Amino acid sequence: MPEPEAAAAGAADAEAPLADEIARVPVTSSDVVFDGYIWDVRREAFEYGGETLRRDFVDHPGAVAIFALDDDDRMLLIKQYRHPVRRREWEPPAGLLDVEEESPLEAARRELAEEVDLEADDWHVLTDYVTTPGGNNEAIRIFIARGLHATASAFDRVGEEADMELRWVALDDALDAVLASRVQNPSLVIGTFAAHVSRQRGWSTLRPANDAWPAHPRFRDSATH
Repeated sequence: MPEPEAAAAGAADAEAPLADEIARVPVTSSDVVFDGYIWDVRREAFEYGGETLRRDFVDHPGAVAIFALDDDDRMLLIKQYRHPVRRREWEPPAGLLDVEEESPLEAARRELAEEVDLEADDWHVLTDYVTTPGGNNEAIRIFIARGLHATASAFDRVGEEADMELRWVALDDALDAVLASRVQNPSLVIGTFAAHVSRQRGWSTLRPANDAWPAHPRFRDSATH
């Protein structure tokens, strides 16, 4: 069967590995039009395809999520209230990259301790993703953490974190919940699929904990030590 004709924009190299491409377009203006409590709305003008385009988007600091696994490949999940969707949803421990000069790994260690009072001896990158590339620049890195042990002291939790529930969940049970749409947190959904496939491949897809992160503007040009 012949291949479909290439789109008018041109055909990609079919032999090259499938990968997104960083595009460094000229930005002619960039202004915060809404200064939010946690994130902002930014308006930018940029040159693309011989014309000037303008877009508004949520300017987000990015985040990390942690799949904390025990020796039986059970993950520790939390149930937390999320106001925009009016749901108490199951999700992995996670948090914003909102501390200046903090690396993703350092942020993940901090969030694991603050949310579930755990530390981990072994860290790897499971996968990265961008949540809504047409509307914000949020990039999330999901870590696998093993060698778990309790922190020296428990953290006080307030707001939506004050009534969090904790539950150890087998990876296969999490996959069933994802496929049935009983759980819909994006880090849980994407991470569960990635972890399930990685386990099938002997965890050979895991990457170093300080692996480069080109999708996040703060870490685009260097390893994330």
